[in-house]
Amino acid sequence: MRWEKLLNKNRLGNRPAKEESGRNAFLRDHDKIIFSGAFRRLARKTQVHPLATNDHIHNRLTHSLEVSCVGRTLGIRVGEVLRAQQLLPAGIDATDLGDIVQSACLAHDIGNPPFGHTGERAIRSWFSECGEHLLAGLNVAQRADLIGFEGNAQGFRILTKSEYHQYDDGMRLTYATLATFLKYPWLADVARTQKTPRPDKFSAFVAERDALLEVCNATGLEQRGDNYFCRHPLAFLVEAADDFCYAIIDLEDGLEMDLLHWSEVYPLLQPVLPRNDEVTDLLRSNLRPGRKAALLRGKIIEHFIEAGVDTFMRHHDALLAGSIDTDLISLCDSPVRDVVEGAKQLARQRVFEHPRKIELEIGAYQVIGTLLEGVVEAAVAHARNDHSNFRHQRLINLIGTHTFPPQLEQMSETESRYQCIMRAVDFIAGMTDNYATYLAKQFNGLAEIRY
Repeated sequence: MRWEKLLNKNRLGNRPAKEESGRNAFLRDHDKIIFSGAFRRLARKTQVHPLATNDHIHNRLTHSLEVSCVGRTLGIRVGEVLRAQQLLPAGIDATDLGDIVQSACLAHDIGNPPFGHTGERAIRSWFSECGEHLLAGLNVAQRADLIGFEGNAQGFRILTKSEYHQYDDGMRLTYATLATFLKYPWLADVARTQKTPRPDKFSAFVAERDALLEVCNATGLEQRGDNYFCRHPLAFLVEAADDFCYAIIDLEDGLEMDLLHWSEVYPLLQPVLPRNDEVTDLLRSNLRPGRKAALLRGKIIEHFIEAGVDTFMRHHDALLAGSIDTDLISLCDSPVRDVVEGAKQLARQRVFEHPRKIELEIGAYQVIGTLLEGVVEAAVAHARNDHSNFRHQRLINLIGTHTFPPQLEQMSETESRYQCIMRAVDFIAGMTDNYATYLAKQFNGLAEIRY
């Protein structure tokens, strides 16, 4: 792969990038994402703790903003090294790489349904069990999209289809940003039939197959099979920024909620802390544990960033050859690798398994199931042009009749059913935790009246 194509400024649909004073094509991507409704709704979507009442706990919006800050620095520093080695194309600055990575980081969770990964699992479970009969007639690839629902693919759908210019290239982001966003550049059925690095993950539904191929071909991503490409090199920086933030933030939230103790968090972080008087004085202070962790965060992340840039450049040629299938952190030196993995393991054992979180996750299954049962049945009836059921009609009105794909009448029965189900899933996946909970109660006649 070549940086000249990897950093393609043209927009989806092969639209030329507009240039304006003080804002290049990649910064325009950043602004499009920031101002989108899908991004704004992340403020009320689960990061780790569903419906948390503690204002200090992270949600998907604050997490995405923090990841974008780390990603921007990673991108700029990699860009500076590439420029020093005369590897950057003409007309591309180091800050351009920072803008691309920052934009992709902002959007990396934009497709997450309510209740985060629990919501993903609930959607998969419902289509595999209760809603399996509604998939009758769909082909293998279409069924794989729904039975294996994936937030990454929903995010790509938002960016390329459902936000802003609906069914007309969506946000119309640059090819470089879209390719960097693609963490798993293959389709659901590909993940199950071909040997991909993550057989349980994918970044595009078959409904967005054409957009996937367009983005991957426009940026020159190495093709490995049908509808299957290797990652854009900058996608590794997005993933690293996400993991670096997870490693610190999950522990901070655990301390804030009294699920973790400083005596178990500090030994884990100690290998990546600088040894100087400032850190020593801070550790000896009487500050509460959550405050200590927050003050040490910058020093830890700086260490992570240095390691990430060094690792990226050591493996630069292999990344451009598309021959690396693992994540960047796995290739870092052991102190960084061990701290990140240790933090994830501690969070899995002590934070993710807390009874309150488990209780809310069980409830999330019921909420998602209630919504899917009503909305998907209505969507299937809409695909058949069946208006006999008044409740179905009201549900279609709630979703928005104009939001369904145009020219449904010209589609085959199978394609119409698939497209309408996908639109129903769009509606539910775009909800906040609060609205999903409210609407499920409303469907059961239990919600308060909303004015």
